[in-house]
Amino acid sequence: MNGIIGKKIGMTSIFDESGRNVACTVIEAGPCVVTQVKTVETDGYNSLQLGYGDAKTKNTSQALLGHFDKAKTGPKRKVVEFRNFDLVEKAVGDILKVEDVFDEGDLVSATGTTKGKGFQGVVKRHNFSGVNDATHGQHNRQRAPGSIGAASYPARVFKGMRMAGRTGGNRVQVKNLRVLKVFPEKNLVLVKGAVPGHKGSYVILEK
Repeated sequence: MNGIIGKKIGMTSIFDESGRNVACTVIEAGPCVVTQVKTVETDGYNSLQLGYGDAKTKNTSQALLGHFDKAKTGPKRKVVEFRNFDLVEKAVGDILKVEDVFDEGDLVSATGTTKGKGFQGVVKRHNFSGVNDATHGQHNRQRAPGSIGAASYPARVFKGMRMAGRTGGNRVQVKNLRVLKVFPEKNLVLVKGAVPGHKGSYVILEK
């Protein structure tokens, strides 16, 4: 599956051919360095390992420094492996740009880590409505979880019960997002709709 590593810049909107205003996400996709090429003969499967974003040498392990030295490149912050990459003619150390992978109109999948929202209640975390009727003494129950169903039996809380807790920070993939524009000179790609993650977070685009 062809893909590339990018960084979420933010959101904007453009006008399509019919004159509609379409919301889109701006992603700085690449350029990525091919850090390893895996084949069936050597590793049992075909894949292309890409590195993106410069990292400090002091924050990189010696093993990874040697790995990047083989690719004749500096340490990278993000390394992702793409299986069954169509561009198998790529060699270690080659540069992969956004125009090599995507064209306008392609459908892509975007994978990223959602925004972490900390400890949240059931209304924000699970879309509970709370007690809508504020009469009859319900003065402080609007955002409360209500009964969780436990009594003397089973005398415990079932696993998976929707309750308050840590929200966000999950790895999420959004499929079938259309590529609206590609700007090769700036390594930018405009994808229709929202992409998981905060501004500056890493995004994996796959076709």
